[in-house]
Amino acid sequence: MTATQATEAVVEAADENAVFSVRNLWKVFGPKADRIPGSEHALLPPAELREATGCTAAVRDVSFDVRKGEVFVVMGLSGSGKSTLVRCLTRLIEPTSGTLAIDGEDVLAMDRSRLRELRRHRAAMVFQHFGLLPHRTVLDNVAYGLEIQGLSKAERRAKAAELVEKVGLAGLEDRRPSQLSGGQQQRV
Repeated sequence: MTATQATEAVVEAADENAVFSVRNLWKVFGPKADRIPGSEHALLPPAELREATGCTAAVRDVSFDVRKGEVFVVMGLSGSGKSTLVRCLTRLIEPTSGTLAIDGEDVLAMDRSRLRELRRHRAAMVFQHFGLLPHRTVLDNVAYGLEIQGLSKAERRAKAAELVEKVGLAGLEDRRPSQLSGGQQQRV
C-alpha cells in the first residue's frame, strides 16, 4: 500500500463527523515492538507478554471517535496507559501501529512542521502536574501558549486576563504558582 492509499484509508475509516478518529491504535515499548500488534503475542496478558517478548503494550488496539462538541473522557487505573494514549494523539509519543485522523487528516503522515501547527492550534495536553512555569506569574503562565503562537505581548496578556477572570482567578494575576492552592494551580 502506498502512502497515499494509506492516508485515503485513514480518512475513509474515520467517522465523517469526528474531530478525532482513532482505529486499532497500539503503543508497544521494547525490542521489536512493531512485531507485537497482529501477532499471537498480542493476546497475551501483560506479564506473559513481557516474559515472552521483553515488550510492554501500553496501548492495546484502541479505537474511538470524538465528535465536535462532545466531552470525551479517558479514565483508568494508574499505569493503564491513559497518558501514553493521549501523547500518541499528537505524536508526542509515536504509536507502534494503527491509524489516527484529526478532522480527516492523517496525523501519522504529518511532517514536523505540520505536527507543530497541530500542537499549537488544534490539540494540546494539560499535564497531570499542571506544567506551570514557577518563575512566571499566573497571567504569564496562561499567556504562554499564545506567546508560542507568536501573538504580541499586549494581545496575549489581554486574552490571558479574560481567561483568568473566566476561571475565577481575577486578582491573582501577579502571583507565582507556589503562592496558589492546588485547585488554583489546576485552573491556571
